[in-house]
Amino acid sequence: MQKTYFIYYPLTEGSIEEEWKQCREQIENTQKSGYTPVKLNIFTDLPDFETFLSVRQFIVDSVSDVFGSKCPALSITVQPPEKSWKVAVEAAFVETGLQEVTGKSYNSIPYIVLVSESGKEIMAGGVSSNSYPDDTRKAAEKAFDLMVAILDEEQMSLNHIVRQWNYVGDILKIKDGYQNYQIFNEVRSEYYHRYRNIKGYPAATGIGMKHGGVILDFCALRPDGSAEIKSVNNPNQVNAYDYGQQVLVGGSGAGKTVKHPPQFERGLLLINNQDTTLFISGTAAIIGQETIGKNDTEKQTIVTIENIKKLSDTERISQLMSAPVLFNEKYSLLRIYIKRQNDFNLVRQICSEHFPQIPAIYLEADICRNDLLVEIEAEVKLK
Repeated sequence: MQKTYFIYYPLTEGSIEEEWKQCREQIENTQKSGYTPVKLNIFTDLPDFETFLSVRQFIVDSVSDVFGSKCPALSITVQPPEKSWKVAVEAAFVETGLQEVTGKSYNSIPYIVLVSESGKEIMAGGVSSNSYPDDTRKAAEKAFDLMVAILDEEQMSLNHIVRQWNYVGDILKIKDGYQNYQIFNEVRSEYYHRYRNIKGYPAATGIGMKHGGVILDFCALRPDGSAEIKSVNNPNQVNAYDYGQQVLVGGSGAGKTVKHPPQFERGLLLINNQDTTLFISGTAAIIGQETIGKNDTEKQTIVTIENIKKLSDTERISQLMSAPVLFNEKYSLLRIYIKRQNDFNLVRQICSEHFPQIPAIYLEADICRNDLLVEIEAEVKLK
């Protein structure tokens, strides 16, 4: 189901509460122009986990006060925008009245149910117990338990997830021989093995956030009978779920001898009668399964963009269709993660040249490998 995206920054610098209120007012103004917000991704710069919990509750209460029973899905992460902003917001909207939009909540986690001729869709964010900042395994297990429970409430399962975002606190940290990202991958593999019985995986992003814990966002779809869901591969990259043990860091866990690789598709194509959408997973400067352009931000950004354009190549996409057609591609959103704040201007300049006039948000975050400096995800409309 097609979304329209807007990016919001505060108009003037202030406290984090003041900057959030400025963004919220802009969201309300967009709503008045004929759009209904269905997902808010709020990126913050906060000094510690305790402050995150306090600010998170302030923002959740603020959104609930404004939107009430139509509260959009809501994700708040500590991934700083460009300094010296303390807040930036990426918002997804649908045109008001074109589909049924219902706001719901599970365990104080707001989520949205969209129903149209295309089927039933769930958008959820901030799926986390917001506990265990120093125990990635427990934090991940609690987050996956909540995701399974929300889907069960809607008579759906992990089989229906088409897009997933995995925010892992201190993603590169190694403690007692175990890396937080690899711990997360082990938990994801366990839950997918337990709750998924279909071939393939969702499109996904696995990215760092400052301070500990695990937060999941997801989009799940139970389409009508005419819809198709197809994985999209990059011929220049090894599928992440086929990575060899040599590129996975740290141990696998007690009693295990083999580490599980990240389980996601490079891209996932949703085809139905009304529209066709391509979700491009978090993508970096990897060819085969090796990092390209180490210590070279410009090179990594260019290689990342080349990988994204390979995934969205309309001729290759057409060949995946049961009845091949010619498409025009239109990027509707870019989210760009940058490891170092002093690289923001360079990365923005390159991305703007390749993707002019596309809604894009730039964030500071550790990527899933020590030698990766940039990661980009995208959503593409195919007409």
